[in-house]
Amino acid sequence: MTARRREELATGLARVEARIALAARDAGRDPADVTLVVVTKTFPASDVQILAELGVRHVGESRHPEARDKHDAAPMGLVWHFVGAVQRNKAAAIAGYADVVHSVDRARLVDPLSRGAADADRVVRCLVQVNLDPVESGGRAGCAPAEVGELADLVAAADHLELGGVMAIAPLGLDPAPTFDRLAAIATQLRATYPSAVMLSAGMSGDLEAAVAAGATHVRVGRAVLGERPSGG
Repeated sequence: MTARRREELATGLARVEARIALAARDAGRDPADVTLVVVTKTFPASDVQILAELGVRHVGESRHPEARDKHDAAPMGLVWHFVGAVQRNKAAAIAGYADVVHSVDRARLVDPLSRGAADADRVVRCLVQVNLDPVESGGRAGCAPAEVGELADLVAAADHLELGGVMAIAPLGLDPAPTFDRLAAIATQLRATYPSAVMLSAGMSGDLEAAVAAGATHVRVGRAVLGERPSGG
């Protein structure tokens, strides 16, 4: 079973890496400038081990404590990205193991994230999550575009946090390209104030090409590498 799973993961990983490379070349970019974050939500820690053996360095999770448990069981040297919604009462714990938190979408998360990072004697890179859904679609996670600057200021001012950039999820059922272009424009504005905030996290299994074309530095891919999630995931 392990040999079969290794083959499945190797095949999925190779396909996604080829998609990223082609999309980057089509956009006139160096494929090395795009980081693949493999999101292992609901998949076992054994998959993380196999992925590490296959050369994956960046792993994404979206649930606590599942993310913490996998982190503790995984090989050393991986970079852990927390990409899901952050509950305020779990923020400090998440900052204890996550190297990058992609989903800082409100001011109330900043203090507990910084406190958790301080308790663990580390600095956590944080991205401001922006909600770029149409107004009529309701309230998915993310701050409004007009609020990005204020939230970024709070993150940048926190002692144990580092402002990394911005993240967004494309609206369901719509062409992702305009959304990712908007996010890229927001990222450019943010870098005018914070030049080191160079991360642009966008794109998943179904839309990574559009994200790379818009300048994404990090794509968050689960299904296309790991297959369909286990039942209940």
